[in-house]
Formats: sequence, C-alpha cells, structure tokens
Amino acid sequence: MHTLIVDDEPLARDELAYLLERCAGITTIIEAESIEEALEKMLLHEIDLIFLDIHLTSESGLTLANKINQLKRPPMIIFATAYDEYAIKAFELNATDYVLKPFELSRIQHAVQKAWVSYQKEQIHLQENNPECLKTIPIQMDERIYIVKIDDIIAVAVDNGITTIYTIEKDYITNEPLNAYEEKVNGHAFLRVHRSYLLNVKEILEIQPWFNHTFLVTMSNQAKIPVSRHYMKQFKEEVGL
Repeated sequence: MHTLIVDDEPLARDELAYLLERCAGITTIIEAESIEEALEKMLLHEIDLIFLDIHLTSESGLTLANKINQLKRPPMIIFATAYDEYAIKAFELNATDYVLKPFELSRIQHAVQKAWVSYQKEQIHLQENNPECLKTIPIQMDERIYIVKIDDIIAVAVDNGITTIYTIEKDYITNEPLNAYEEKVNGHAFLRVHRSYLLNVKEILEIQPWFNHTFLVTMSNQAKIPVSRHYMKQFKEEVGL
C-alpha cells in the first residue's frame, strides 16, 4: 500500500516511517507536515493509506479527514495521535484504526494488517466488477508484500517449488505456485509456454528454432525460455507464426 504520513512533528514522522518500513503490505512511504502539503501529495501520488495526526500546527487532522471522505475513492485513514479523546469522532469519520503515541511496532503492525485486509477486499471487488482495472498484483517476499505492475513482469518461472517473478526492475522469489500467477495475469498479454514458464508476449526479443521442432525464446532481460511441444500450437497462434 502507498502510505502517507501527515504529522507536523519531524521526529514523530521519522519514528512512524521507521516502524512502517517493518510492516508487511507497505510499499512506499510519503510524508507531509500540513493539510495543504498532504493534499498536494495526494494529487501527485497514488495513496492507499494515510496515518494522520489530529493536532497539527493551527490545524486539525479531522478537517483533512472530512475532505478526504468527500473523494470518490478515499484512501483509508489511521489516526495516529497522542490524544485519546477524539477516538469516537475519528471512527465517525470511517477511520480504519486509531493508534496512540508513543508508537509500538506491534500496534502499528496490527493497524497496518487491518488496513491490508480492507485493501485486498477492495482489489478483489474492483477485479470482479471490472477486470481491466486490475493493473497490479501483490507479491510476498522477505516478510514484505510488494505491489508490482503486471505490465512490468517479463516472465514467471518455477524451479523445485520456488517461483521467480522476473520484472523490469528486479526479481521476486516466492513459494506461490505458477498456476496462481497464471490466474492473476489472466486477461493480459501472458502465455503459458512450458509447465515451468509463463511469459509476457510483449517482452519477447527473439524466437529461435530448438530441438524436436520447438522454440527457444529470448526475453527482454536476456532470459532463455523454452516452448514445450504441448504449448507450441497456442504459442504460434498468439505470436503469429
């Protein structure tokens, strides 16, 4: 989730950012110290979750929450404050959670997990109502969850139960089976070409004849992927051979 911290205290922002970096489901962290700056950041960046202080310099975080709730698809809000007397008002504003300073890692992780469950439900809802809206997929690796653009995936390969997702920027390693990723990228330009390989047709650089009348495909990251005989007919049809 793309996360925005809104707090007028730099030390509080630093502490919260440090804890959020240790939470699964957080992909990016952006900071703002005022309502005006927060609104600017929301215009420039896609924001899924906001950690919002209530007492800002000459401002109230409740004011920002009211503005956010007027959006067509508002990001989730977790109030992060030193004051407990605003909890009822916060939940009246559809807050996902309400955490008190000083922050504890376990409490922040609990709040993020609650937001993550809501985020996943929303993504499923979007996919069910409009499959074309699904442009990213979550990948869990090293106790973190990365949100990856489907179009950035070059290929997916499995070897001895370990699945590697090759993307334009980096590679991700997970235990999730290849069939699961085949379902996730359904509707996009992907082809199953082997029991161990799934590739993005748009990232093919070269197709070479291989043994037993099959092909060896070179991808944009220079990976060599074989096309097995079982998938040859479909592969030829898809690439126009």
